[in-house]
Amino acid sequence: MSTRAAVSSTAASPRIARRAERIEPFYVMEVAKAASALAREVAQGDSPMVFLNIGEPDFTAPPLVQEAAARAVRAGATQYTQATGLPQLRERISRWYSQRFGIDVPARRIVVTAGASAALQLACLTLIESGDDVLMPDPSYPCNRHFVSAAEGRAVMIPTTAQERFQLSAAKVQAAWTERTRGVLLASPSNPTGTSMAPDELRRIHEVVRARGGLTLIDEIYLGLSYDEAYAQSALAIDDQIISVNSFSKYFNMTGWRLGWLVVPDALVPVVERVAQNLFICASTVAQYAALACFEPESIAEYERRRGEFRARRDWFIPQLQSLGLDVPVVPDGAFYAWADCSAVARRWGIEGADASWDFAFELMKRAHIAVTPGRDFGRDQTGRFVRFSTASAMPQLQEAVTRLKAALG
Repeated sequence: MSTRAAVSSTAASPRIARRAERIEPFYVMEVAKAASALAREVAQGDSPMVFLNIGEPDFTAPPLVQEAAARAVRAGATQYTQATGLPQLRERISRWYSQRFGIDVPARRIVVTAGASAALQLACLTLIESGDDVLMPDPSYPCNRHFVSAAEGRAVMIPTTAQERFQLSAAKVQAAWTERTRGVLLASPSNPTGTSMAPDELRRIHEVVRARGGLTLIDEIYLGLSYDEAYAQSALAIDDQIISVNSFSKYFNMTGWRLGWLVVPDALVPVVERVAQNLFICASTVAQYAALACFEPESIAEYERRRGEFRARRDWFIPQLQSLGLDVPVVPDGAFYAWADCSAVARRWGIEGADASWDFAFELMKRAHIAVTPGRDFGRDQTGRFVRFSTASAMPQLQEAVTRLKAALG
């Protein structure tokens, strides 16, 4: 064997870091790949694939936002910004909190990030030590627990029930707290359930956490898509020590622009800034200039019209699922998801077991050409009974899906 060949052989298998090994596959994407492959096969037939599996609005950025991006490119406004973001964008976000939620969130506490994912990563890397436990509801969005793992922490999943709206309670947080616990990572409204936390219960949770010197971190990326005023309140109204993650992806329909923000206490701003400088330099400059136009009255009016459309889709689609035996135990008050128990229907197809929704999702894909997300991604406690339907697709797609479901389920 030549020396060159020996070197190539030795270098062929690099050692994988333990933190990477701890990151589980993102199963929603595995399902999406299978659905896309089948979609290509059936594209020319009379039953093309209906995708109700990905949580991405079918709307795109409205005209003023697109025009603002084009202006920035033409003006050459494409160089780095401050790591914390354009000052004028931070000011606009601050005003949005005042106008929308009636709370004072100073611009100096707002850090613009490369999507909510970067915001969560910054928060976790700044505040979580190796060996720290972070309490989270089961079910919850899988990437949130993986951000904790990437920071060398451990996500502790606490089972929740429909009676609790699939959210944590102060009593459960108190019971689960140990000397290793660093804090809680919540989401309101939540993915996959679309349910929010009652403000009073969130306040009680934060009191439990604060009394123990812990961290309250909350994902509010779907807050703009709340449909019930009882829940449409930011956790930032409770205490300025709460850390909130938000995004331009969902309410503002800018998924691929990769833009979000993080609200932190004053003392953490320079620390987060230092970490952001080293990891990201800054969020996309063009996306930041474009996002300034999100807050124009014309854009807000369009976003509110779209929010109404998302609500109309929910109001039509969920009763259809219920009538077919796909029980949605808690009607979502936000986001664009339906967390449906498929276990009874799966049994009729001869599918049983703790992870029945996985096989059910693939069988539904095969029988009806409908892509949904099985519960495996979202936790361990009873999630194998559930599938997540996304109602981010247009009404004709939802209607076609129901027609096919009726035919497939009999």
